[in-house]
Amino acid sequence: MTTPDIVQQRLHNQHLLGAPFARPEQVVQWFGAVQAQEYPGATWGIAQRMDNPTQATLDLAYADGAILRTHAMRPTWHFVAPADIRWLLKLTSPRVHTVNASYYRKLELDASVLARGATVLTNALQGGRHLTRTELAAAFAQAGIIRASDDRLRLTYLVMHAELEGLICSGTMRGKQHTYALLDERVPPARMLEHEEALAELTRRYFTSHGPATVKDCAWWSGLASNDVRRGLELNTSQLEMARVDGQQY
Repeated sequence: MTTPDIVQQRLHNQHLLGAPFARPEQVVQWFGAVQAQEYPGATWGIAQRMDNPTQATLDLAYADGAILRTHAMRPTWHFVAPADIRWLLKLTSPRVHTVNASYYRKLELDASVLARGATVLTNALQGGRHLTRTELAAAFAQAGIIRASDDRLRLTYLVMHAELEGLICSGTMRGKQHTYALLDERVPPARMLEHEEALAELTRRYFTSHGPATVKDCAWWSGLASNDVRRGLELNTSQLEMARVDGQQY
């Protein structure tokens, strides 16, 4: 294998060459997670890998909950599949909480405040309500958890913590505004994976959809520790091959 071979194989594995997918959810399922910090660019990234895509098709998949958007890794927003969201969050959220810990302390978001915030979100969203960020801010302000609706950073980390804990996820769009919904009302029950099974699954999906790639590549993408990625590779010895190119192991 040579460096040009790596480039060519990556293009095929990322489905920028070769057979396209038919549906947005198939793209997201293949990758395991698709970065989605900016919705228009992220949907275009999915569309590039589809046969005859339209924005309407992508928007409908998002509205129907066939693809979801939530904080899952590093931390940033990702599109994830409903069947994967719970086990993925269980695997990756502890690392994201560690990254966020200094902000939790700075913003005085201790366990008690975060628990109160979760109750506010549950009460505001239960019954299938999908609320905008501004509406959630008003609920937090009424409960005395944020000082005003423009207390943006505290609001950001309250909402992100709830996403990482699997309490909330994306709801339907309201015009151009994103909304949030209770995950358990939005997403049907699905099989949970134990830690090593989840680690093996995410590692396998990364290397089959992005590879040939390195341990460092996967650690950056997933936010997992390099030792966790190596363990994931050990669990996939029958699924993945390794090669050394120019002194680097792929």
